Amino acid sequence: MQKFTKCAAQGDVLFVKVDSLPEGLTEQLPNNESELVVTHSETGHDHVMVLDKKPEPAVQMFNGENPLISWLQVNRPTSLDHKRTHHTHESIMFQPGMYEIRRQQESTPEGWRRVAD
Repeated sequence: MQKFTKCAAQGDVLFVKVDSLPEGLTEQLPNNESELVVTHSETGHDHVMVLDKKPEPAVQMFNGENPLISWLQVNRPTSLDHKRTHHTHESIMFQPGMYEIRRQQESTPEGWRRVAD
């Protein structure tokens, strides 16, 4: 399992540890009770964190106006896993703290787009 102190990447997603969350964010509620989808993969193999809610959520996700940037508040050590049985990205262990999530972009003749994982 991968560990980091300042930044890490999993596929087309970059994670950077930050000191605080920006103002004006909206909490993204999970789609189910067992996991939080941090980013969706075009192949259907999402990047997820287990959503342990006792005594408080292990992780919370927040969104702002830019759809390519989100934020995580990790309340206790939690791993980010790639839901794929083959050619998977190595899991990453997040320590408590706040993190900016950036979807990588690439230039195309039509303009900027999100990198496909």
